Amino acid sequence: MQEHKTTDLAEIRRKVEEVLGDAPQLLKLALENVLREHDAHADAEPGSAGRIGRQSGKVSELTAIAPLKPGGADRLRRIFKLVNGNFVGAQKVATLHDMRFVFFENDTKILFATTYDGDWDTYIDDFATKIPDLMDLLFSSVEGWPGITDPGVKDFIASHQLTADGWYVANPHLSVVDARRLQRMNDALQEFLDKVSGHVDS
Repeated sequence: MQEHKTTDLAEIRRKVEEVLGDAPQLLKLALENVLREHDAHADAEPGSAGRIGRQSGKVSELTAIAPLKPGGADRLRRIFKLVNGNFVGAQKVATLHDMRFVFFENDTKILFATTYDGDWDTYIDDFATKIPDLMDLLFSSVEGWPGITDPGVKDFIASHQLTADGWYVANPHLSVVDARRLQRMNDALQEFLDKVSGHVDS
């Protein structure tokens, strides 16, 4: 066993030298420690989400950067403030985990990042069929936005999307539907336990 561990450590150090041969020793040691804890047999190594982007287990990522029309950032900030950042209508897309919007380069560009379940094409189709008004409201301030129901919208999105080089998913096999079901089960269990313990008035 000791010989096996020694061999593993030698292999880890060989890989560290291969990747960071010209880096400071502190950086090499940090990578060595990360690799020692790395689970090489994890079953959720990122694959492809389809046309573009990565997928880990059931979960996929989409990150896009696009130029904004003049005044677009201010207009979107007013919309975000009006709804207090709560796009509850987006729940109609049952595969949507989250959406994030970031303005940069003096409000001339926007970064849109989202995490979802399943494949890229199905996700974009859901945008077009389930929340078309919300999508056009959010992206009409982007230069060249063709409209979510336009036949060229997938090409437009893909042309602005960047596949993540590094990405971590804590629960790659837990979909949005799974999470909501577990939440309902937990709520029901807590309600039952409260009643049993007499914490709820009958």
